[in-house]
Amino acid sequence: MQPAKPVARRPAVRPVAADESSDGPPCPACGTPNLAGRKFCRRCAAPLQVREQPAALPWWRTVWPFRRRVRGGSGRTLRRTLLVLALAGLVLAGFLFFPFGRYVFEDVRDKLGKTAEISPTGVTASAAAPGHPASAAIDGVTNKYWGAPTLGASLTCSFGTPFRLVGVVVHTGVSKEPQEFRRGARPIRADLFVTTKDDKVHKKVVTFNDKPGKQEIRTGISDVVSVRLVLREATGQGEGRPIAVGEVEFFKRT
Repeated sequence: MQPAKPVARRPAVRPVAADESSDGPPCPACGTPNLAGRKFCRRCAAPLQVREQPAALPWWRTVWPFRRRVRGGSGRTLRRTLLVLALAGLVLAGFLFFPFGRYVFEDVRDKLGKTAEISPTGVTASAAAPGHPASAAIDGVTNKYWGAPTLGASLTCSFGTPFRLVGVVVHTGVSKEPQEFRRGARPIRADLFVTTKDDKVHKKVVTFNDKPGKQEIRTGISDVVSVRLVLREATGQGEGRPIAVGEVEFFKRT
């Protein structure tokens, strides 16, 4: 006689408990009310105690090494050290590049701002041909000129109040008319020495076009008190032909 085939025991059915009170917290997933103290919903088993989402980080905390969320005190010393080093680097860079940064700033102001002509309070020349004094170079007309008898002669213009010199305009030659211009001697190279109120001298080598009309020279120098033009090279020289500088004009930033 063969043994009987084993039969699995039928599960015991527990009696259904009475419905829980409906005055408990609702489930965030299905809305079913639950008794206080339960951790999971009695209907869908969703967790009843939802963890609060952390607050959004400020923008500066999104950059390494500040972006990490760490326990209190963890990595704080490192972050502070890096912040101090970054600030020190910015201060050092500003100190090293301040002159260049100031130059760029003033240059932009020169280009965007307006200019006005400023007249010297005095003018002198190291030498002048008869009938062509230094004052003829700042009289406002180009039919008169300062005549330098030789190369190396200089014209110095002084100013009563320091100002920002943005440009110098020089009219070379004895006249604006092309034929008259060719008959006289005229400079083609000169040195421009600009002195500021702290006695610092800025030198600029200037090359003139050998044609009538104004020759523009950009400078961009602050606190100017005097400007000296030294003639270094000329063309058209001859007996009785002084090197002619018809007019020198100075422009300041307004």
